[in-house]
Amino acid sequence: MKGAFEAPFLFWWQKAPTRAGSRGSAEPSLAFGTKVPGFPLSRERRWWCDRLGDDIRAIDDSKARLRLESSIAPWRWAACAPRPKLRRLSRSQGPCVSPPHVLHYSAFTDRPEGGNPAGVVLDASGMATADMQALATRLGYSESIFVQPGEAGAFDVRYFSPLDEVPFCGHATIAGAVALAQRDGPGTLRFRTRAGLVEVVTAREDAGIGATLTSVAPHVLPALPPGLLDLALTRLRWSADELDPALPPAIAYAGARHLILAAATRERLARLDYDFAGLKALTQAHELATVALVWRVSEHAFAARNPFPAGGVVEDPATGAAAAAFGAYLRALGAVQAPTDLHIVQGEDMGRPSQLRVHIPAAGPIRVSGRAVPIPAPAQAG
Repeated sequence: MKGAFEAPFLFWWQKAPTRAGSRGSAEPSLAFGTKVPGFPLSRERRWWCDRLGDDIRAIDDSKARLRLESSIAPWRWAACAPRPKLRRLSRSQGPCVSPPHVLHYSAFTDRPEGGNPAGVVLDASGMATADMQALATRLGYSESIFVQPGEAGAFDVRYFSPLDEVPFCGHATIAGAVALAQRDGPGTLRFRTRAGLVEVVTAREDAGIGATLTSVAPHVLPALPPGLLDLALTRLRWSADELDPALPPAIAYAGARHLILAAATRERLARLDYDFAGLKALTQAHELATVALVWRVSEHAFAARNPFPAGGVVEDPATGAAAAAFGAYLRALGAVQAPTDLHIVQGEDMGRPSQLRVHIPAAGPIRVSGRAVPIPAPAQAG
């Protein structure tokens, strides 16, 4: 999809005079989404900011100012955060740190044009929560992962959508693990997430490096909250007779909660035109990460789509956390004979085909496997 990932945030250092009698007090002119020509400053004037987003600060040394341009990928998320303000930072307020190095990966694919993109920061030490949220917002990917060295050989990991922090994200976990494997070599990683400890095994494959995550302990709710199904169908603009009676609606968890709805036909799954604001309110009220829409292709193959309005995203091209939850759901329902493996195809209807492999043991956590490949950074807005 051409132009899907526009420039998320770009820095320019630009010489500019301050107003007479207002040294250090002139407020920079910040035009949201407007190009600003830049000129590099001398080395001694290149002081970097120590905050991003709402905490971005700029240093004005009478002739220098920082400008920032922001834009979003409109097909990825529907709500735009307020543009940040620049605040003065004096030398007395302490040293500034360099902006984080951001890697860009697409997970559950071996081609850059497929899969689900994620921003990856392998050393997020020193980044505040506001920094991480602001960066994830500017990137506009459905989630970005922030990795920090932890204790006992584990990594402390956090995930952010464009709008909020999430407890766990499967595709960003795969992306982050592959990025670490490309830097340090394949092996076993331990990610300490808000949902719990997640083990990820990376290995070299014919088409690159693959990763397998082992979910936290999954569970399936015994029944839906009253009224949830009717309201969800209304928000999706589905009718009850378009559901597959062999796969009844349920909420499943394997690091994040997902409402699972099975379509009776592939045609029903292909038509996705829902009430964004209404479904967002519904998922937030019931603490749902996404709505997992599935259609059974064969005994061990499924097609899937995942609206993610709670994160500001119309649709997720690949959702590893939902795949793990779905595996737990099928086992609890008795719809598969465990142990077994599933193949889930997602993202086809939005032009970003993704391949997810799910291993369902007889009991315990679910394993989800996939590849990830580096992708170009979002192109500078022209």
